[in-house]
Amino acid sequence: MDVKRTLPRRLLGVTLATGLLVSAGVGTALAGGPPGVGFYVDDQPYRTVGTPTDFSGTGAPASSFDKIYALGSGLMNVAEAKPGDRDFNGGRWMVLPVTWNVAPMQLTSAEQVEWYAQQGWLTIATTPAKLFECPVIPLGGRP
Repeated sequence: MDVKRTLPRRLLGVTLATGLLVSAGVGTALAGGPPGVGFYVDDQPYRTVGTPTDFSGTGAPASSFDKIYALGSGLMNVAEAKPGDRDFNGGRWMVLPVTWNVAPMQLTSAEQVEWYAQQGWLTIATTPAKLFECPVIPLGGRP
């Protein structure tokens, strides 16, 4: 066996294979990756895929977005609408951060978030942190 001839070929093969694997991983990451559990709607967890959309500065009216309440670190967000709801805006979202005035806890519906705000237990921002689009995918398929 001629080591001087086979070693460069093996190194080239390993380098090409590594490059192919890395590029496949980057492509998946840029595409948003597989759906991950993203938020609650009406007490049910839903999956989503992150998208690079940004609707800020478009002049779109607030009524063309559904609200997502960002509950904070370690908690899943809560959205107010899902596919099939009469007032669902097709996955266009307005993210409203929440500031807790009591110990943070997981809420699972927009009604809970709004009730906590009425009690003074949390404050909902009036200025959206983000305006974007992403899908709402029920866990286990169709709702």
